[in-house]
Amino acid sequence: MSSQRKVYTEEFKEEAVKLVLEKNQTATEIASHLGVALSTLNRWKSNYLKSNQNAKIAFPGKGNLSPHELELKALQKEVHKLTRERDILKKAMAYFTQPPE
Repeated sequence: MSSQRKVYTEEFKEEAVKLVLEKNQTATEIASHLGVALSTLNRWKSNYLKSNQNAKIAFPGKGNLSPHELELKALQKEVHKLTRERDILKKAMAYFTQPPE
């Protein structure tokens, strides 16, 4: 049997990180008390600090993307579209520049 993956809310993650940053306990103790793996808690802390302590950006949630990821995805989609258009134009140019038979 496979175990189901635990899902934590944004608020839980933010509070866990704040405990690590503000309390006189070690991250190991806090992770053990909360029932979270130390590596998970450290990753949450790292993301939180990278996002300038903005929980909405640090913990976008399941299926949600950060603003940078959304922009990257939109740009990749635009590049793909422009590449297809360019390829169509190349084929059309090749077709119309062939001498008639």
